[in-house]
Amino acid sequence: MDRALWIIGLAIFWVAMIGLMYVGWRGRARRQKDTIGELPTVPATLGELLVLPTTGLYVGSTIAPSWQDRIAVGDLGFRATCEISRYSGGILVERDGASAIWIPEKSIRAIRTENGLAGKVMSKDGVLVIRWELPSGTEIDTGVRGDDKTVYPDWVKPVTASNKTASNKTASNKTASNNTNDNEDASSGDIEQNGKNA
Repeated sequence: MDRALWIIGLAIFWVAMIGLMYVGWRGRARRQKDTIGELPTVPATLGELLVLPTTGLYVGSTIAPSWQDRIAVGDLGFRATCEISRYSGGILVERDGASAIWIPEKSIRAIRTENGLAGKVMSKDGVLVIRWELPSGTEIDTGVRGDDKTVYPDWVKPVTASNKTASNKTASNKTASNNTNDNEDASSGDIEQNGKNA
């Protein structure tokens, strides 16, 4: 009998903790609602493909510059497997079981690698982080942990006419030597895009 009461007590405690976490999450979403505002919608035309789609895990988005101030508005706070690709019009993050995230090219402020985001810590340069400005004027960081981290250099280097052409020529069949060269060219930390640093 005592053991049964102990188990029931633990179950009630567990449910209460889950409930408190849910209430806290909803409160965070309410506080952030005006700051985040409406997200950009995916346009009918994405533009020219600049970086091939790569699969990974969407780890979350945070209000910049904090790597822990996780966004709870809508489904931005839900981790999910995803596919990320870059077009001349912007970056598309297609998530399983959640809405797609569209980051317009003009909104991108920086693309870099970090060892963690949204409270999730990983290995050095394990997360690809995109800093961008919402229509509300708030800058946020959106992070994806790629399944193949050798593609990160293609993301962090600034897109120019020269490397865009090279990328299109070699996108379907990259060699190991190209990956090595890309890794030597890329650096972790902030990468300047559109005139601003992360």
